[in-house]
Amino acid sequence: MNDFRGEVAEALGKRATLRLRDSDGGFRDIVGVLQSETELLNRRGELITFNPDDIAVMRVIPVFNRRDISHGSLSIYDTMSRSVKEITQIDGLVTMYCCGPTVYRDAHVGNLRTFLLADLIARTIVLTGLDVQLIQNITDVGHMADDFQEDGAEGDKMLAESKRTNTDPFEIARRYEDRFHQDLARLNVIPADFYPKASENMPEMIVAIEELIANKSAYVGSDGSVYFDAASCASYGAISGNKLDSLKPGHRYEYTDEGGKKFHADWALWKVAGGRTQMIWDSPWGPGFPGWHIECSVMSINLLQSHVNVHVGGIDLRFPHHENERAQSNALTAQETVDMWVHGEHLLFEGRKMSKSAGNVVLLQDVIDRGLDPLALRFSLLENRYRSQMDLSWASLEAAHATLRRWRTAMAQWGSADDLKFDQEVIDALTNDLDTPRAVQRLRAIEKDPAIGALDKRAIFLFADQVLGLDLTRVEIQKALTPEIESLLTQRAQARADKNWSASDQLRAQLEEAGLEISDGPTGQSWSWR
Repeated sequence: MNDFRGEVAEALGKRATLRLRDSDGGFRDIVGVLQSETELLNRRGELITFNPDDIAVMRVIPVFNRRDISHGSLSIYDTMSRSVKEITQIDGLVTMYCCGPTVYRDAHVGNLRTFLLADLIARTIVLTGLDVQLIQNITDVGHMADDFQEDGAEGDKMLAESKRTNTDPFEIARRYEDRFHQDLARLNVIPADFYPKASENMPEMIVAIEELIANKSAYVGSDGSVYFDAASCASYGAISGNKLDSLKPGHRYEYTDEGGKKFHADWALWKVAGGRTQMIWDSPWGPGFPGWHIECSVMSINLLQSHVNVHVGGIDLRFPHHENERAQSNALTAQETVDMWVHGEHLLFEGRKMSKSAGNVVLLQDVIDRGLDPLALRFSLLENRYRSQMDLSWASLEAAHATLRRWRTAMAQWGSADDLKFDQEVIDALTNDLDTPRAVQRLRAIEKDPAIGALDKRAIFLFADQVLGLDLTRVEIQKALTPEIESLLTQRAQARADKNWSASDQLRAQLEEAGLEISDGPTGQSWSWR
């Protein structure tokens, strides 16, 4: 058991989220400003007393400078209503749920684009003056979309990886979960409040399935497995547009051995183990394991008090996962559980969909191994709208890396103050459906504008970086120029003064070949290392 007394003492006067153990074995969450080592003041002005020994999880909420913000709210595209809508909140708090990784492999850069989307939404919400509670699940039970292409455990990628490496499946899960968190840190993604694991929520899932059976939304099939009755959800298809009477049997998202269900569009809530011997749990229906969709319903309902303001995921999860999750959640809460469904589009790499068979799956580690800053990936993703398909390339990553280095060098030249300056164009871009390309373009314009002073440039960049998260105050380590490079720079400056543009271009090419990034402006040429 961790001792959080030291962390509490260091966080006095700061906002924090505490998860406390109850005497009955459950948990309760409190959020507010720590007044003492045993007291917290919540947003309603109530002083809550707690025992530090009861703390299971603690997170200090980052503080943003909001002094210039008196209005503004985030509007974003809601897949279900097919419209841009203002986000909802309750008493200044926005609850968010983001579908997390399946930890049988590393998350590739396309997966990371979705997780970055949740981070950008949360940062923008905080920038507008609201609080956020974000939950992201960890799927460590091998039952994702195309895991069951064939019968038995061999079709389960978690168990297939376990067999291939002769390693316990939960050891694999923990290893890839650690690497997932490492990648998020490298991308400067602010951690979620909690990362619940599917394997640690089996009792809650079983209780939820029992409730669905009791309210006639689910049934025990002839094969002993439990299925959700798709027809019990009158509005099924509201997210994806896929209506039940149009769905054909045998679509690839379902298991291959579901002869026990009544209707081909029904889906498994609990699968009997059959010949499977690993990653199974006891249940009222015998040993087995949960279906793909139920974990997100259960964790979002239990951890976010049965209501989610913003639900985030990749566009590939729109159907069937989010459609089925919505049906389950609404049946459990007897209301529309999620206010907004936000989806990030697909990511291509150099014109092709990433796949193992094509050999073009790119990991964040691959970006680092090429000598690029991992935040070059974040920057590249920011330069494209989240709900537009994006074609990432090594060339775009290298360009982003060079721009990051140039901006950090400029920030150091613009001073060392931590002051922020509110910029209306930046906030308008971010709050209008998260238009990060427009925000980046605004910074490019500010960088080049000679009418804006250095201190103002730095303050506006710092303001924008609260959401962009590019770590622009990081000091770049500069290599010394060789005498040869210094000579080339001098020659090029003279060529430009003489308006000898051909010689200037030739010298630029030589300097870039030597590793420099050259920029020309009103005051002459400037350079930075790539």
